[in-house]
Amino acid sequence: MQVALAQLDNHLNKGLKSLYAIHGDEPLLAQEAADAIRATARTQGYTERTVHTVAGAHFDWSEVLAAGGNLSLFADKQIVEIRVPSGKPGKDGGAALQQLAQQSRDNDSTLTLVILPRLDKATQSTAWFAALESFGVTLALAPVERSALPQWIAQRMALKGLRVAAGEEGQRTLQFFADRVEGNLLAAHQEIQKLALLYPPHAEGAGSGSSPGGELSFEQLEQAVLNVARYDVFKLSEAVLAGQAERVQRMLDGLQAEGVAEVLVHYALSEDIRALVRVKDAISQGRPLPMALREQRIWGVRERLFERVLPRLSAPALAALLQSAHLVDGIVKGLKQPDWPADPWQALHRLANSLCSQCNVRK
Repeated sequence: MQVALAQLDNHLNKGLKSLYAIHGDEPLLAQEAADAIRATARTQGYTERTVHTVAGAHFDWSEVLAAGGNLSLFADKQIVEIRVPSGKPGKDGGAALQQLAQQSRDNDSTLTLVILPRLDKATQSTAWFAALESFGVTLALAPVERSALPQWIAQRMALKGLRVAAGEEGQRTLQFFADRVEGNLLAAHQEIQKLALLYPPHAEGAGSGSSPGGELSFEQLEQAVLNVARYDVFKLSEAVLAGQAERVQRMLDGLQAEGVAEVLVHYALSEDIRALVRVKDAISQGRPLPMALREQRIWGVRERLFERVLPRLSAPALAALLQSAHLVDGIVKGLKQPDWPADPWQALHRLANSLCSQCNVRK
């Protein structure tokens, strides 16, 4: 049984199941979902909790299997929590999880909570995950994408009695907030908690540290919210293909500050250019665009971005980008190129900006 995160509270109010599996790469969402399940369990008499973290290929699953029947003298019910940080329980672990899932049907004294990272399609097709889904409840925690982050922030602020101004000014404030915390949802949550302490939502006329009606100005957020954004090269690729020039430059600065290797950033950019060239060539040879994208293993968000930008990119423009990527490859490896910056990061900025500009060309 699958349950969306937004429906978790309603689900728990209707009745607690004996098996839950949470999977996703967003620590804040995973923590909150697990906390909600544990809190409901405590109200129903689950007073004892044991935690098992699966580490290494030689993890002893027999201890986990035995835990379900080992209640202490002082507990009627217990929570058995199994954390699999790798998302790969192995052959023995897969068999153990299937057994636990099957046993959960007739075990009212033990609530089993399995916590996993984001799982790919192949892992979700395994027998052990199918057993968790068949006998229990699974929650897939999708990340909050950058486009949805301002609204997510506004909703979280509202829970603390805070809000921004209406209209364009408020949207500007939320976009600024999102820029500061992108890729770091836990930090965004902490920043909102800090704002609630700095500017408690009191009535008009309260002290200077209060926020009349809970409304915060752009200046208050600018002074209070730290720059805790975290970026990765995959999101950089999406931003470049979307033609988001300012965001791309900000992300490159962030990746440099975080110590990400130049060669990884170059690989992400050049691989996009090569993929665009391959798909463009396939289309020119008569292949339909969906088929060409599948052949290059391009799907999801990247598929939609490729569909948008390919009509805008001419063959000569792609050839020029490919040549630029080749030159930057040399710069990243310590070579100097005429008419190009010697600094690898400056060269990466220029390459990313060139691709970003081409993705914004109107036909």
